[in-house]
Amino acid sequence: MASFDKNVFINCPFDKDYTELFRPLIFTILYLDYRPRIASESFDSGEARFTKICELIENSRLSIHDLSRIRASEELEYYRLNMPFELGVDIGCRLFGSGKAGKKKCLILAENPYEYQRALSDLSGFDIKDHSNNAESVVRQLRNWFVEVDRLSPSSASQIWGDFNDFLSDFYDKRKSEGFHSKDLDMMPVPEMMRFMQDWLNNY
Repeated sequence: MASFDKNVFINCPFDKDYTELFRPLIFTILYLDYRPRIASESFDSGEARFTKICELIENSRLSIHDLSRIRASEELEYYRLNMPFELGVDIGCRLFGSGKAGKKKCLILAENPYEYQRALSDLSGFDIKDHSNNAESVVRQLRNWFVEVDRLSPSSASQIWGDFNDFLSDFYDKRKSEGFHSKDLDMMPVPEMMRFMQDWLNNY
């Protein structure tokens, strides 16, 4: 139950274009002493991705769903439906599950919340938070949400954002001195990046 209470399932894109938002998102969760859970945290070619996602959702009290990248970017390109699909699985787990599922809470993020309510009318009535595709706004929305759901009294969003930038500067300087190149750092596996963040916070 202790790990369930601290687990935060992350539903967002995992591509290079989203990295600018993803890294401060993960950093903020770790900063507030929670545990990010993502499908790519372990790789097992013998395990179906959807099975892994369902297990993570079931075992996470909290979840964050960013719908800001579901729109197709080019003509005739398909919409990206994984994010709203996983949101639906999470809400279903909360509504139809029993026991600890009744404690689940979720944060829905979007670049413009009203735009996605038009695309997903079933979300009407949900309190969708916007980040305007801005990394500092992601930190602010996450920090304030954790305060609301768990009555925390953490550092200000400005302080967390400043510490994230200190981490990032230190991270790039140290890794390059260890022989990492820019491409290595930009494409670093998520679990490895999380370990560097946690080590930095442990010595903060």
